[in-house]
Amino acid sequence: MDWIAVAVEKQERYEASYGELDERALVRRGNTAYAAGLALTMAGEPAAADWFRKAASAWRASWDLGAAPDAWGRPVGVLKAGLLAGDDVGADAASTLELGAAAAPSPIGRYAAVLALLALGRRDEAGPVAGTLDDFPADVAAALAAIAAGDGEAYRTAVDSVFASFESRDAYLEDVPVADTALALERLARDAGL
Repeated sequence: MDWIAVAVEKQERYEASYGELDERALVRRGNTAYAAGLALTMAGEPAAADWFRKAASAWRASWDLGAAPDAWGRPVGVLKAGLLAGDDVGADAASTLELGAAAAPSPIGRYAAVLALLALGRRDEAGPVAGTLDDFPADVAAALAAIAAGDGEAYRTAVDSVFASFESRDAYLEDVPVADTALALERLARDAGL
């Protein structure tokens, strides 16, 4: 795949007008910036970090404009974008937890909480929340639990399964076939010393 061509197409779409930047238009803009960041990552381009930051900014702004209280995909996206950019996501992680992610009725909300807790190095708290992700992709939940437990062998088995599941998919965010969840997990695992 020509990753640079994919990145250029996404960058051009990002720069195109989305009309009034309401919360849904900001989500679309964030998705496009994130896709550009993924393509640039695959091409080995350092500019990927800037595009992940643009994505996080758009998703943050979308939440601030009145996203539904259960729109947990936005904080998840902000955290993953920051992790992939190589940034310190402490402020976003703390904000996600303040929103009540750990007690969210939806598994995506609790997933946001586990990402936030791991990003903050609070592995003892992340483990029990990861254990509640029963209605979630099992390999992702297992990878998160393994990071929380500091179990490198279990983590490697789980993240290999996450990579394999991405390879078998037909649909990807913005049609960019990159295992972004696995890449974010890899950053969390490195930060945890695995």
